[in-house]
Amino acid sequence: MSPEDVAAQFTRSDGSFLFARWGRPLAPVVFGVTDASLPVVKGGLEAVAALANHGVAETDPELGSNYMMFFFRDWDELLGVPNLDRMIAELPALVRRLQAADANQYRVFRFDAAGAIRACFVFLRMDADLASVPAETLSLSQAVQSFLLWSDTAFTDRSPLARLPDSGTTILRPEIGDLIRAAYDPAIPTVSRDPATALRLYARLGQVQ
Repeated sequence: MSPEDVAAQFTRSDGSFLFARWGRPLAPVVFGVTDASLPVVKGGLEAVAALANHGVAETDPELGSNYMMFFFRDWDELLGVPNLDRMIAELPALVRRLQAADANQYRVFRFDAAGAIRACFVFLRMDADLASVPAETLSLSQAVQSFLLWSDTAFTDRSPLARLPDSGTTILRPEIGDLIRAAYDPAIPTVSRDPATALRLYARLGQVQ
């Protein structure tokens, strides 16, 4: 990755730069999957957490769970989830927008007073496209996209994952893995709106490769 490539991962479509990572251990809970599938889904999150050397906990002392994944068939199902409207502002309007866009996934972040990530809600409508994706691939992709506040254009043209040509195994693209490790280096601020942070991240890349 060049310095410009790194900066692009956190430069939003309006031109503003915003970098943020989790400021606390993740305490995940998953809804809508079988008990047999649960370890696979959580495995993706734990793999990225290990990569970043960031903690995963049973509970968050403030929120109980601060990372929630919802698997469902129709956006209307969210309207029946108890207390979800307390956590997601204007939930009915959001559901209508997602239905109109025929979206199959959506993420909502919440931040602490300093701007670090304090919670993330991942919504996955299991349409034919998502249902065709192996659970391991889907969970890893969602974990990667939830672990940093990436630009809204970061993965529009290219997935953070890649497939090995020989085995067909899906892996995290090495440069994205290196960037996640660099982003969780204690020398990097937890939150930054300064584009120069991209240069600091680039400098750390050479140390994690």
